[in-house]
Amino acid sequence: MVTHQQAVGRVVGDVDAFGGTDGGAGPSRAYVCPQRDQLFLMPVSMRDWVDESHLAWFVIDVVGELDLGALHRRPGGAPGRPPYDPQMMCALLLYAYCCGMRSCRRIEAACRTDAAFRVICGGLQPDHATIARFVVDHETALGGLFVSGLGLCAAAGLVDLSTVALDGTKMAADAALDRNRDAAWIGREVAKLLDATAAGDGAWSEQAVLGGPDASGIAEPAGRGGRLGRLQAALAVIEAERAAAAATAAQTAKAALAAAEQGRKLCGRKPKDPAAALARARADHQAALTHARAKQARRAAKVAAADAAGRRLGGFAPGPDRALAQAQATLAAAETAAQAAPGAAGRANVTDPDSRIMKTRKGWVQGYNAQAIVNTRQIVLACDVSQDACDVGLYQPMISTLTDTLAAAAITAAPALVLADAGYWSEANATAPGPDRLIATMKDHKQRRAARDLGQTHGPPPDDATTPDAMEHRLRTADGAAAYAQRSCTIETVFADRKENRSMRSFRRRGLQAAKSEWAFMHLAANVLKLRQHRTATATA
Repeated sequence: MVTHQQAVGRVVGDVDAFGGTDGGAGPSRAYVCPQRDQLFLMPVSMRDWVDESHLAWFVIDVVGELDLGALHRRPGGAPGRPPYDPQMMCALLLYAYCCGMRSCRRIEAACRTDAAFRVICGGLQPDHATIARFVVDHETALGGLFVSGLGLCAAAGLVDLSTVALDGTKMAADAALDRNRDAAWIGREVAKLLDATAAGDGAWSEQAVLGGPDASGIAEPAGRGGRLGRLQAALAVIEAERAAAAATAAQTAKAALAAAEQGRKLCGRKPKDPAAALARARADHQAALTHARAKQARRAAKVAAADAAGRRLGGFAPGPDRALAQAQATLAAAETAAQAAPGAAGRANVTDPDSRIMKTRKGWVQGYNAQAIVNTRQIVLACDVSQDACDVGLYQPMISTLTDTLAAAAITAAPALVLADAGYWSEANATAPGPDRLIATMKDHKQRRAARDLGQTHGPPPDDATTPDAMEHRLRTADGAAAYAQRSCTIETVFADRKENRSMRSFRRRGLQAAKSEWAFMHLAANVLKLRQHRTATATA
């Protein structure tokens, strides 16, 4: 009979200091040594490589439950060798994301050395280029799996909608801050590439194809077409922003002139931009002119009334209107400054034109504003990625996204209470149709200080309370304070897990749609891990 030691290794005696092989005090003198040339006596089974309770088997089972119809849509008669099974590739990516691994090269290496990855691939070894192409080709389908995974969580009873929290976090793009350029610089680079293409310049062709450094010495990604396309996209972004800014300025100026014609002068700080300052000066001049005309009309009416009564109007005749004269001087100076000022120099990132400059607690980052809605069991219910650095305009779109996602996952229930921080506060968000909500009107530390200074409130808000006062009244009630206290531990821990535990602080692919797909797939992996915890706890209960 072959023993375990005979099959796996051999026992070797260690010679002691006196030449003996046994006896004496001290540690054991025998070792079990590996027999690396030993042939297996029985056929190898992959199911023996990892335990039945391993995450890899669970991911394989879950992928079998997901709706993968969109992954199998491939044009008939496509050239090349047969592709890898989409179900296997999806399981491979999902398991890698569950482990916090997103690099295609690291995934390729794990398929050769890691037992769990080899089990998922069945011994196949897709290279990093194949994995990357799969992600690019099935961008929309991979992002859409989030809804199918949410349906599995709902079937397990994890989608509790009694209280949900909304928040956003800034995710870095695969682009650097110093790659933001103005339209003039981008235009010169586009002209260089077009001229080189027309002339067939070999040096430019080699540089563009190999991704050589540009004038600033920073290496560019490979591909002339890709570089030219990104530059043209950056120009389009700048033009679109200019058009949007011009439309907004025209609308603001029109509203200001309409108010000025009624004699209402604008309040607030005067803008520093020459064009905006000119529009403000015109509005102020119109308001001063309206006041002067009204004053003249009142004076003329008094003179006419005195003449009709056969008496002379007393007092001094009014002199020049000082406010109107000052407004005319300000308008003339603003017109001169606007003519002398150069045109607005918009800027865009030439590496990822869709990304925007975002402000974080640690400084500025080139990236996106990633949004998520989470329930108290830390199941992500809806997610999206925006180019808007401010959260206030994203509340109602995210509530609509939540409604659409729940409907797509066949979840008929609706959220009872939505929690959001002060970044989402506005009267429009507080009064918009939708579920009940608690939105902080100020920062958390100010909210707590106000609660200590003003004390606790009771009952519903007064009938004559304004929208901010009514919300602050609700937040200082016992129930409102207890409900809002759940916000940070509900949503902030989810972002901390993605960024700190799994090192997912940035997107790996460029473009808004690619960022949306990757953000959804991140949360799909996290929901799968929560589902595994629930099923394991249920099975052992």
